[in-house]
Amino acid sequence: MKPRLLVTREVFDETLHYLAQHCEVESNQQDVPLDPETLAQRLEDKVGVMCCLTDRIDEQLLTRCPRLKVVANIAVGYNNIDLDACTARGVMATNTPEVLTDTTADLAFALILATARRLTEGEAYIRAGQWSGWYLKQLLGVDVHHATLGIIGMGRIGRVIARRAQGFEMRVIYHNRVRLAADIEQALKATYVSKDELLEQADFVILQMPYMPQTHHLIGAAELKKMKSSAILINVTRGGIVDDAALVRALKDGTIRGAGLDTFEGEPQLNPEFLELKNVVLVPHIGSSTETTRRAMAMTAAKNAVAVLSGSVPPNFLNPEAGKN
Repeated sequence: MKPRLLVTREVFDETLHYLAQHCEVESNQQDVPLDPETLAQRLEDKVGVMCCLTDRIDEQLLTRCPRLKVVANIAVGYNNIDLDACTARGVMATNTPEVLTDTTADLAFALILATARRLTEGEAYIRAGQWSGWYLKQLLGVDVHHATLGIIGMGRIGRVIARRAQGFEMRVIYHNRVRLAADIEQALKATYVSKDELLEQADFVILQMPYMPQTHHLIGAAELKKMKSSAILINVTRGGIVDDAALVRALKDGTIRGAGLDTFEGEPQLNPEFLELKNVVLVPHIGSSTETTRRAMAMTAAKNAVAVLSGSVPPNFLNPEAGKN
């Protein structure tokens, strides 16, 4: 008998075909988000789950689903998973790194350009029928080329963003928990600075680190006040790293020039005051959303799940110590 696995959200046909060769698959192709009770009920007789950021895998769910052996997250981030609880129960957790690095870096630059050149304001202006012709001071933005880019979090995506910046001849400064090796800094043309120095010097501040208790509200009112009044904040990582209420106030009172946001606190809900502001570009958590990348993410998660259920070590193991329990 094949192991039983639940896919919590709609995935691609090739993903289901691959899974069906190895598992008895129950899938949610209607793509209706599962509330915690429904998720628990559908997982009670399963040994595996392919889940998304919308699914909370916690102690309460694991208690109700003692057969579960693997949680394969279709994402790099995994703050929807209680990793300690999984480890304690011997449940292996996996994610999908690497495959979305370039795509997410591309969106970071899309947000830089959109905010710097006020693209969403310009489109809204035209759609509203307000454009009556060219004039010298129309929708004045700021230059991206030769500006200073500050990256907080220099992991895979942060490094690719730094490489993208070379094409715009930007000065790159970064802050990270651990300083990069000298040869990597040289290749990226990136200079290590303190967090405060970065906030004070950067024209664009990009956040690129995982969400965890230590990074909750890493950027709040105090940090925003340290930034240049002409600076722009870009968040393509996770909601909760920025204090959204403080950011709204900073955008309203001109503490900073603008923001480009792909993630929000409590998403899909967001602070409604963002919608009243013209100096913020808002997109619905689409950092990895290209067809090629999302297909690769789904297949990576599937291969992680199948590896565990076949008795092998998954390629992208988040908690190797779980295998010892």
